[in-house]
Amino acid sequence: MIEFGIKDFVDILLVAVMLYYIYRLMRESRSLNVFVGIMIFVVVWLFVSQILEMRLLGTILDKLVSVGVIVIVVIFQEDIRKFLYNLGAHRRFRTLMRLFSPKRMEDRNSAQVKKSIMPLVMAVMSMSKNKVGALIVIEGNVPLNDIVASGDIIDASVNQRLIENIFFKNSPLHDGAVVISNFRIKAAGCILPVSHDLDIPKELGLRHRAALGMSQESDALCVIVSEETGYISTSSGGVFHLRQSGEELESTLTEWLSKQSSKQI
Repeated sequence: MIEFGIKDFVDILLVAVMLYYIYRLMRESRSLNVFVGIMIFVVVWLFVSQILEMRLLGTILDKLVSVGVIVIVVIFQEDIRKFLYNLGAHRRFRTLMRLFSPKRMEDRNSAQVKKSIMPLVMAVMSMSKNKVGALIVIEGNVPLNDIVASGDIIDASVNQRLIENIFFKNSPLHDGAVVISNFRIKAAGCILPVSHDLDIPKELGLRHRAALGMSQESDALCVIVSEETGYISTSSGGVFHLRQSGEELESTLTEWLSKQSSKQI
């Protein structure tokens, strides 16, 4: 006689929830067919080894499963990283982590935000007018130490002339990204992860792809100036906001910094 208790019900429920979230993750990354294929293989493996009890075929499938776990990790490393990031970025987990990390953004006030935003906005508007390509990453609550390490350390206050000089066409650092953290320019010439999404408009270049990739893997806000058109765009949370004016950029920066501060409360 098969006994079915509350623990078994909870076990099945947790497995169902896990499979549902994996399904959502695969659907968003357009890997749904691969997920379905994996599930079919698992069902066949369980049917052969547990129900039919075929020793030879079951042993072969067991070996494939043990190797397949490593293969899945390699194939879906970006999706797994994104899933773990979303899990760690959840507000409840961020509140728990705050107990073990220093508060970096709680002491921000409107005067400090305004003082840091305006030089950045003025620099971006100037580069937009002169069609100077630029890519600026503003660090959120997730540290970007690995990105900073990929460029040249500057550690200077946010300054309009400094930003414009970094992205001047003859500057050796103009091809990389500038990272701003805690209202200071930490580094320039930084290398960002490039998004491979297929639905990115074709007219957007490598700077936009790098900005989208950075915003997908962190909670940073990226500001882009197109070298071809001079248009100003921003990217946060894996979403583009294209063709922004100076006023819209200022509003975006102010609203984003406010949201980042609220996550620490």
